[in-house]
Amino acid sequence: MADAFTFGATADGTTDDTAALQHCLDDGDGVLELHKGTYRITAPLVIDLTKKGYGGVRGQWGATRIRMEGPGPALRVIGDHQGTADPESIQPHTWDLERFPVFTGFEILGAHPEADGIELRKTMQASLSLVAVRQCHHAIHLVERNRNVLMNACHLYDNAGYGVFFDDCNMHQVNITGCHISYNKLGGIRQFNGQVHNMQIAGNDIEYNYDPEGDAARHEAGEATGGEIWLEGTDGNICEISITGNTIQARISPGGANLRIWGDETATPKRARIITIAGNVIGSQTRNIELRHAGRVVMTGNTIYNGTEWSLHATHCDNLVLSGNNLSRGPMPGRPPANGVYLEACDASVITGNTMHYLHGGSPESGAGITLRDCTDVAVSDCQILDPDFRGIEVLNSTRTRIANNTIADRRDPPEMIHAIRVDAASTRTLLTNNILQGATDGNLLNYDLTGKAFGNLDADE
Repeated sequence: MADAFTFGATADGTTDDTAALQHCLDDGDGVLELHKGTYRITAPLVIDLTKKGYGGVRGQWGATRIRMEGPGPALRVIGDHQGTADPESIQPHTWDLERFPVFTGFEILGAHPEADGIELRKTMQASLSLVAVRQCHHAIHLVERNRNVLMNACHLYDNAGYGVFFDDCNMHQVNITGCHISYNKLGGIRQFNGQVHNMQIAGNDIEYNYDPEGDAARHEAGEATGGEIWLEGTDGNICEISITGNTIQARISPGGANLRIWGDETATPKRARIITIAGNVIGSQTRNIELRHAGRVVMTGNTIYNGTEWSLHATHCDNLVLSGNNLSRGPMPGRPPANGVYLEACDASVITGNTMHYLHGGSPESGAGITLRDCTDVAVSDCQILDPDFRGIEVLNSTRTRIANNTIADRRDPPEMIHAIRVDAASTRTLLTNNILQGATDGNLLNYDLTGKAFGNLDADE
């Protein structure tokens, strides 16, 4: 391991240590050991694994700071892995020179508006642990192609761009666990296009990734704004994603979403698919979960709260499962109305076994706590839909909808719910059965056209 002081670095926070540290990387053994102190640099430190072989950077247990005062990444890590994660596809030079670069025990502080933290390019088994990055543009930037990346116990905090940015990157097998990813203005974890498969985001605190002024300007211009996790495959693939056991929360920002997943509107099968969102705490944004053109998404065991527009907004999706979640805003004084589920042009989906309290979705004229519009083969069953502001469930221009075994009740005195269930004339083959309904303002719990079939429901007011 090459000692930075041996190659002339000072770590005094004043001297430009760029040349000394690069000299250490190029002419040492490729593994950079940094002592306690502040290393001021003005250009990226390049760790070219293809030339020097195995490499990495180790700090002094958090007492080491790299202050980047120039544009670009403080650390640029370059490999030449061209295969997949399949051992048969990995060339000998990857195992012999490049595998498993490790970065641990230091902070990167940005001191230039275009400074990034760490850039990974064509690496295999890159592992980041106990690394802090703040006041940079992007904290961790993955480009071109990477495989089997681990990020654990890192602090990606107060950056102007993204905490973790998969930038049109071919990326399989990535684990982000036990990290704090907070106060990054464009978003927490962002994937843009590329091929991203086998991503596990587990046990992190991902919160307050928003920019009040910037989000308002982007929203006004018709652009999507960021959030805690934004995965976009409009010209790529998002597949085999697990988002589990995280706290994913924010402050409400114009057009924001805690969790946003977008696929390609023209692709068949869906390019955003095979996704599990389980056991998370998700709250306080305009939309809690937003899905577009996604398929085979399971949302289970989450606590979802204070989505001022929608708890779940899904358009042109199929094979969705929303099961065993708790959706509520709580009746706290002064808290804005929130929460609701809206499925538009969705197919073959199930909403079952959820507890839903104080849903605000819709308006007095149209919409409900659960709104289905232009959907086919959707079932809503075994849910507790309590004290909704306007309606419990509304079905609009949908086919083969099954609403069964739910309790839809307004227990307030006097009640505020207009209808428990409303089905419009354009909806066909609608089955309503075995629901318990109570508390509509005008006593008209069911509002449906004859094309909707209603039977076997219990009016609890009778």
